[in-house]
Amino acid sequence: MKKSGSNEGKGGTSPSQHIDARIKELGDWRGEMLARIRSIIKQAVPDVVEEWKWRGVPVWEHDGIICTGETYKAVVKMTFAKGAALDDPSGLFNSSLEGNTKRAIDIREGDKLNEKALKALIREAAALNVSARAPRKKKSA
Repeated sequence: MKKSGSNEGKGGTSPSQHIDARIKELGDWRGEMLARIRSIIKQAVPDVVEEWKWRGVPVWEHDGIICTGETYKAVVKMTFAKGAALDDPSGLFNSSLEGNTKRAIDIREGDKLNEKALKALIREAAALNVSARAPRKKKSA
């Protein structure tokens, strides 16, 4: 499995370095929140792979995309690629609820994160990716 930031972008900059730069350039609560989310993701899935996609979106993968960390003027959005398939007993998902695949968490300035529930959701997303890639057993006749 490739290590975090192993894919180099333009100019030899790794995805992890791009994410570091984004956190620094934001320089406000959004940068702090993105850094905190990143830390939670790495605690939940220590071998997570960081990527930099779609012209500047941090992406965390483990056998597929777990989630993205988009920053907007008023929110930091964690979009879970297969969020609709995840159990969310704590009700963290509060955005993109109408779709059949993705779900998101919009975090606003001053919002408190339920880190325990978020870690569980991240671990579940990673496990779903792993199970989707597992070889299927052939049915016996």
